[in-house]
Amino acid sequence: MSAEYDHFMASDKRWLCHVDDDNYVNGEGLRALLASFPQDGSFYVGKPSLDRPITAHELLEDNTTREVSFWFATGGAGFCLSRRLAERMLPWARGVRFQQTSARIRLPDDCTVGFIVERRLGVSLVQSLLFHSHLENLLLLTPASIPWQATLSYGMIENKINSIELKGAFSKEDDPSRFKTVHCRLYPLTSWCP
Repeated sequence: MSAEYDHFMASDKRWLCHVDDDNYVNGEGLRALLASFPQDGSFYVGKPSLDRPITAHELLEDNTTREVSFWFATGGAGFCLSRRLAERMLPWARGVRFQQTSARIRLPDDCTVGFIVERRLGVSLVQSLLFHSHLENLLLLTPASIPWQATLSYGMIENKINSIELKGAFSKEDDPSRFKTVHCRLYPLTSWCP
């Protein structure tokens, strides 16, 4: 996450979006969602994996700890940070500072982003139902809603594949995530789509 952040800060891009590599990013859906936010604001958009804020114990300078609670958007569904917010994160996120901040709360990268944004900067997570992780029941997504989603995921729950239900040219054996099927539904002119 530190490398992603530093790479983004060296660019001229307006949004930093982090999505785990086992997800499908619907570029058009994500662009439409991000276009709904003012360009000059501080925004942290994503979906939490918990139904409540996470609690951590922040290590203080005197080697004591204090309990802190904050929302974080899971990298398993993806999240985005506006340029303005990313700039404000510099004191805690640039270079080795990101790892140092993560070590202070002893939580992984997506939690660290939430800690910086909510606890250090006082900016609230904008929870979006358009980001999806493998921790939710993906069968609840209807085929008609797929073009509007920002990210999709898949995984196993109770020894069953948890993925969207979408019919297409690819069998569930050939496409258990249903990502190929989604892609060909959204972009039928792709060379490898039937």
